[in-house]
Amino acid sequence: MLTVFGVLGMLGGGALVAHAYSNAQQVIPNQAYDAVVWRNETTDNLFPETIGNPPNYTYEASDKKIAQWNRMGISEDTSCSKGLSGETKEKALELGCEAVLRATYVDLTGEMVATVAIVVMPKDSEAGSELGQYLEDQSGEDVPDAAVVPLQVPGTLAAKWQDSRRNGMGGDPLGTYAVAVTTGAVDGRNPATLPGDFGEGIGTVEDRKPWMDEADALARTFGSHIMNLAR
Repeated sequence: MLTVFGVLGMLGGGALVAHAYSNAQQVIPNQAYDAVVWRNETTDNLFPETIGNPPNYTYEASDKKIAQWNRMGISEDTSCSKGLSGETKEKALELGCEAVLRATYVDLTGEMVATVAIVVMPKDSEAGSELGQYLEDQSGEDVPDAAVVPLQVPGTLAAKWQDSRRNGMGGDPLGTYAVAVTTGAVDGRNPATLPGDFGEGIGTVEDRKPWMDEADALARTFGSHIMNLAR
């Protein structure tokens, strides 16, 4: 069941409009369109109904044949302060964050939930790459910053998705943008210290790893997806 929390409304004084015009009559350099892709693409294009990691160039990330995640809902709140948390929020605000676009997905097993955030940084800056590098560095920490505020979607598998259920995070630097992802278990299970010798000296690091790996992979998938939209 899909619940869409409205559409991304008036962003920075301009409405998100459908990319319905023909580019055959308007040639836009890739770099120029890259900076405004978040405004000019529909929410369905930015956050497709399904997404997966293409095995080759034959597929788009949104191709249902390679689906790995199903979209549950999209947030209409684009506030940087409300979309991010912890040190990630502070870093993004320091770098001039303009908007945070979020959507929640559940994997095909119905066991893992993720909120994806497209963090919009100032045009013609490398702030997105700097924030993305921060997120990549965090992924190697024993207790990484949770990064994204979960988008709860009533009536779906993400109905109980909340801050306390975040188990993993990942990010991808994209120049103008950064993609940040947080993941958790649909049933609310949290990572624990592995028993006996398996957990000695590593706390919850190893038990957290599946969620961290999935968050990182999804962030990179979305990074490639956004760059493809800007072609």
